[in-house]
Amino acid sequence: MRFPQLDPSDLAAFRAVFRGELIWPSDPDYDEARRIWNGTIDRHPALIARCTGTTDVAAAVNFARASGLSVAVRGGGHSMAGHSVCDDGIVIDLSPMNAVTVSRRHRRARAQGGCLLGAFDTATQAHMLATPAGVVSHTGLGGLVLGGGFGWLSRRYGLSVDNLTAVRIVTADGAVRTASDTEHPDLFWAVRGGGGNFGVVTEFELTLHRVGPVRFAAAYYTLDEGPRVLRAWRDHMTTAPDELTWALYLRLAPPLPELPAELHGKPTVCAMSCWIGSPHDGDRQLDAVLHVGKPHGLTKMTLPYRALQAYSFPGAVVPDRIYTKTGYLTEPDDDTLDTALTHATRITSPFTQLELLCLGGAVSRVPDDATAYPNRHTPFVVNLASAWTDPTEDAHHTAWARDGHRALSPRLTGGYVNFMNPGEGDRTEDSYGPKYARLRAIKAEYDPANLFRLNQNIPPA
Repeated sequence: MRFPQLDPSDLAAFRAVFRGELIWPSDPDYDEARRIWNGTIDRHPALIARCTGTTDVAAAVNFARASGLSVAVRGGGHSMAGHSVCDDGIVIDLSPMNAVTVSRRHRRARAQGGCLLGAFDTATQAHMLATPAGVVSHTGLGGLVLGGGFGWLSRRYGLSVDNLTAVRIVTADGAVRTASDTEHPDLFWAVRGGGGNFGVVTEFELTLHRVGPVRFAAAYYTLDEGPRVLRAWRDHMTTAPDELTWALYLRLAPPLPELPAELHGKPTVCAMSCWIGSPHDGDRQLDAVLHVGKPHGLTKMTLPYRALQAYSFPGAVVPDRIYTKTGYLTEPDDDTLDTALTHATRITSPFTQLELLCLGGAVSRVPDDATAYPNRHTPFVVNLASAWTDPTEDAHHTAWARDGHRALSPRLTGGYVNFMNPGEGDRTEDSYGPKYARLRAIKAEYDPANLFRLNQNIPPA
């Protein structure tokens, strides 16, 4: 591996102001430091700069620009497309910047750019507060929020970006700016859904909501029950109350003791639902959706929201090779649902799933032009998420996601940028639709040389 030669004077100037840790390819912890969650990505940066604060980030941006280095920004290292690491360039690593401060009085939280969802939820739930975010606790808050961000709370309280009140951001010129509705409002509009195209966000300020214990339920159905369950899900969610989230995961049944042995390892429909509100009302709502067919392994519980956030990947084995294909639907017709069920019969891994989600609710009531996030009024999300552990099986598992997306694509529109895979840069314009031109104009103002291009890139106009 040959790395670019760095100008000694530029490097000396950088070292003089950078307070964090610099990791070079010759260092013993280099391989671990460059590793990200998606193990299909194997890249070798010339330098990893672990930042201690905004000043370090500004110094790293200035050094990268002066040296002509490509820039990757690592928050939680959870980018499915591998944007958290690069070849031959510099990784601006925010992982040491993980502090969260909560104002219970003002119901606001400030989180640094390297914070993980689990840490954020722990800090806010100490005050019985929360804000909408993703559903995997080891996800980085920063990357998730910048792409939109949705999860169990979104139908009631909107997207993560709908609860974002301000960001502190280092732009391509090395300047530190605050973006909000009153300061640099165009930049604030763009970062709410436009991803990492506009700079490195070192701090997020988010509105919090009171969230106590939630009522949660899960059940498995055979694929024979699938047509009935999927149609009931679609019909119910179009008019469901905001407090209810009901998601379907077409996956292989795990060897849980509460499931019949004959289901273990077989394609099934896993239904998960939660009620964000009074647990008493939740029982009635959950019963209505969980007894559509004949459920197996029905589990109902009341649990803290932060425990629900840790429910994904609860087992000892976590897949580290990921490939996803995604799209939105206004309302899935019967043919779409049947196509999804047919493709579920070909699932290739116990970690793989075809996800059927419905947003709507509070998400759909925010004006479409309020943020850069697209597809507010196409509430159904389809995500084909392949996950596995054996590198020799990469082609087999990625083919499953591609084939399923190809079968469903005539009915799909756009895509969620946080779910895109490494080869989907050409889908960015389609994903943003009419907002793409405005995003390009804002990109030209704040990053005219496209320094921040290792993302679902929006080129400057």
